[in-house]
Amino acid sequence: MTDVPVSTRPLAEPQATSESQHGRLDSAALGLPSVLFCIVTGAAPMTAMLFNVPVAVMGGGYAAPAAFLLATVALTVFSVGYIAMSRRVTSTGGFYTFISRGLGRITGVGSGVLIALCYIIFSAAVIGVMGYFAATSVEEWTGVSVPVAVYMFGGLAVMSLLAWFHIELTAKVLGVLLVSEVLVLLVLGVGVLIDGGAHGFSAAPLNPGELFGNDDATKVFGSAAAGVALFAAFWSWVGFEMAPNYAEESRDPHKIASRATYGSVIGLGVFYMFVSYVYVTGWGLPESVQAVKDQFAGKFASAFYPLSDRYVGSPLTTAMEVLAITSSFACAMAFYNTGARYLFSLGREGVLPSVLARTSRRHSPIVAAMTVSAVVGLYVLGFVIYDSSAEGALLKLGTWSPLLGVLGILAVQALASAAIIRYFLTTARDGFHWFATLVAPVLGGAAMVGACYLLIDNRTVLAGAEDVPFITYLPWTVLAMFLAGVVISVVLRSRSPEKYAALGHFTLADPDVEDAAGEPAVAVS
Repeated sequence: MTDVPVSTRPLAEPQATSESQHGRLDSAALGLPSVLFCIVTGAAPMTAMLFNVPVAVMGGGYAAPAAFLLATVALTVFSVGYIAMSRRVTSTGGFYTFISRGLGRITGVGSGVLIALCYIIFSAAVIGVMGYFAATSVEEWTGVSVPVAVYMFGGLAVMSLLAWFHIELTAKVLGVLLVSEVLVLLVLGVGVLIDGGAHGFSAAPLNPGELFGNDDATKVFGSAAAGVALFAAFWSWVGFEMAPNYAEESRDPHKIASRATYGSVIGLGVFYMFVSYVYVTGWGLPESVQAVKDQFAGKFASAFYPLSDRYVGSPLTTAMEVLAITSSFACAMAFYNTGARYLFSLGREGVLPSVLARTSRRHSPIVAAMTVSAVVGLYVLGFVIYDSSAEGALLKLGTWSPLLGVLGILAVQALASAAIIRYFLTTARDGFHWFATLVAPVLGGAAMVGACYLLIDNRTVLAGAEDVPFITYLPWTVLAMFLAGVVISVVLRSRSPEKYAALGHFTLADPDVEDAAGEPAVAVS
């Protein structure tokens, strides 16, 4: 099939073509709500609350809401510089493009390969979580036991099918699932607030000082680590940074990226603080810690379920069980989409095979998406061979893999902070602002470095596994993925200087014209 350029077309009416396209996505596909659906479902509010709140309680006791408060502040500060950069650089390459512009092509390509792999790994990990809940819930409801692998590969098949369609369809699916899980958690919260909780209301859970040396956590778990609580909070936001990756498909990319990023960071922060406060208030401050220990001991699947039974009723608990499955699917789909867009960007610029930049008639990055499907399938298959049980899908695939992905993303965010500072001190001095492009990135970068340290230092506790090579060599695996991109860029610099010069410098400002080779023109700035 011959590649043809995308013609200039009105934003309101994307023109369908009879052939697949190369190098361009639909520039009018998504409005602000759709972008928010795509990125907030990556944070997966239901999944984040059901799993990260207990981890935060394990580390910080009833002060878990304070951990979410501190993370909200840190990520909002980080977002200031991130948004300033996104207003100058509009590309589906996201972090890859930002870091290339600020720290150079070699560091940018290393970061691009790392972040693309991290999102793909995240997609596989959350498919494992989805498979666990699907297998255990269906068996509980029907008595029929189906291998967890069937649910995992079935979910991947549905994601692959959705990738063939216009991104707007995926956004609508994600939107319905997101609204449902938020409503259910809000109903639980209202029920607890109306009843007054177990012992009334207290401001202590929102006091950051209560995170350190929390006596209730120490009494129940024998020790408490504020670092575990803070890491669990940061973990809950993974996916908020996706807005620039959808810039090329947004109707007004500069405004939408800003509003979507701030909206997701602050909105999720308020929501997480509310739900975690409802959790500790519903159980009672000391009892909320014991409930987590009971969950880890297998007394119930989630410490939230007894709360919904007590304050609202069993129908809400059933709804939460169903949404635990759909929330995981939506989360995996969001990571799947972002991973595909990173591969698309890297293929378009020649870092990876150019075929990855081919799009479908509906302007979706179809080759990149099918590549994600293949990689995720093989990754999941490896874990199924290692441990085919439902518990293995959750405790190994669904727990070990996110640690790898989160470490990579936090490291890239730290590099992005440095890139923002250098970019506005050199290339874009006219846009320099003492707080937005200097102080905020310094503070945000420091927070990311601190979070990386917390993850590495506490990785055996977070994974629930010691002396496992996957966990032991976690930091070195992340470094190896970064160095793979560095090697690719160095080879390109030697063998193809012209292609190397264009790395990380694709921009939407370029006209839809072809160069002599028949490819869309790319300006190098």
